[in-house]
Amino acid sequence: MTTEAGLLYLCATPIGNLEDMTYRAVRILKEVDLIAAEDTRNSIKLLNHFDIHTSMTSYHEYNKMEKGHILVKKLLEGQNIALITDAGMPGISDPGEELVHMCHEAGITVTAVPGACACVTALALSGRPSRRFCFEAFLPADKKERFRILEELKRETRTIIIYEAPHHLVKTLKELKEALGDRKISICRELTKRYEEVFLTTISGALERFLLEEPKGEFVFVLEGRTAEEMKREEQQEWENIPIEEHMERYMAAGMDKKQAMKEVARDRGISKRDVYQQLL
Repeated sequence: MTTEAGLLYLCATPIGNLEDMTYRAVRILKEVDLIAAEDTRNSIKLLNHFDIHTSMTSYHEYNKMEKGHILVKKLLEGQNIALITDAGMPGISDPGEELVHMCHEAGITVTAVPGACACVTALALSGRPSRRFCFEAFLPADKKERFRILEELKRETRTIIIYEAPHHLVKTLKELKEALGDRKISICRELTKRYEEVFLTTISGALERFLLEEPKGEFVFVLEGRTAEEMKREEQQEWENIPIEEHMERYMAAGMDKKQAMKEVARDRGISKRDVYQQLL
């Protein structure tokens, strides 16, 4: 007789306030055969608070491959397992994504028990545009990789969400200002906790504050993306670097007549068609 495989539950845990925990998450954690936790020492406090006595095992960045295979084997044997992280939704900027991939490869059903998530909570509170956004989590520690990501973010038009620890906060703000310019930013600190704070400022304004005040707590940055005005200004600067005659020739080579080309050149450079005509003369 073939044993039916168990389910992997991705259970969100509180990001600050213990009341972030859902009724369903508490029930699932009580019902499963095993809980895989990022840090069992941290998670035992949560389990004790909700009177959960399910066995735990560690699953974290440094054992994710070895332990992942063990967990998949248990799931294939019919055990139901809940995966939890220290705070928030498993699989979002944590090693849970590896286990989810392994389960899909093995034909094991993965389901989510949603709840608190710091990046979405910060975005909702930020006052920044939320229809389109990108999530960078923590910027890479490797200098080359970090530089590459910052270069990509220069061109990003969506709202940008970044996590940062207090001891790296000032350094990261300086790097963001150098790479992106003095963008608008919402600083979200200690989300759902007693000293939760959200303040809207600029990168330079945030630097001014935290050069005088020691940063405390866990932070989420929500930055505005590259604006249409910035893009237009940069395009105008690019066009200004070439002679107006060459600018005209590019449009005419594409099949436009002189009148159409003058109109497009004027639009690109932010000047009038009369100015284009005068410069050509």
